[in-house]
Amino acid sequence: MSGNAAENRRVPRHLAIILDGNGRWAKRRGLPRLMGHRAGLRKLEEMVHLVKREGIRYFSVYAFSTENWTRPPMEVEGLMSLFRYYIRHKVEAIKAEGARIRFCGRKDKMPPDLLEQMHWAEERTKDETTLDFILCINYGGRAEVLDAMNALIKDGYDGPVTEEALRQHFYLPDVPDPDLIVRTSGELRLSNFWLWEAAYSEFYFTDIHWPDFDEAALKAALADYAGRERRYGGLSS
Repeated sequence: MSGNAAENRRVPRHLAIILDGNGRWAKRRGLPRLMGHRAGLRKLEEMVHLVKREGIRYFSVYAFSTENWTRPPMEVEGLMSLFRYYIRHKVEAIKAEGARIRFCGRKDKMPPDLLEQMHWAEERTKDETTLDFILCINYGGRAEVLDAMNALIKDGYDGPVTEEALRQHFYLPDVPDPDLIVRTSGELRLSNFWLWEAAYSEFYFTDIHWPDFDEAALKAALADYAGRERRYGGLSS
């Protein structure tokens, strides 16, 4: 499909995906959980290409939550190493797609060398305008709202807090709310992802584990979205 897909049919301006099922994918194959995470990260490069081809402008993924630090230390360190590898070896391929890489989440707890790599990736791709590819790492929706409130207080904000004022202190205030949030692997919850921004998002759930989420699965999610009538600010009749 051409890059003008968004002009030919209704596609989400911002697609968000909760990357779930890496561990279960690995278990079904008798592999360590970390191999599932590796397969999941490999899938991202393919998905950036497919999402761009569909004409989607913003693509965000929930890669590591603020709660994921409670996982076994070996798994967490393995994930950090995979993030390092992915950034080091895949930035140029992502840039070649015309994608700008952005990271969303708290910077505390992140290894300093990984933070440096994240900054480098953002700088390296900052001039790309076809797609914003947003990796939510050490992200939590509750944490984002709390951080925004504390930033308002620190700035000496005087007066009732408005939605506009709060949004300006979110991690990525220029990014529009997700139109469609997809969750893989059969779970039916948000898990603290884009809590504020998801107020009027459409949701799509699939039993497919993230490493197996392919072009056909993406098209199915987008077709389902295109067939919906979106409503804002009110209940369905």
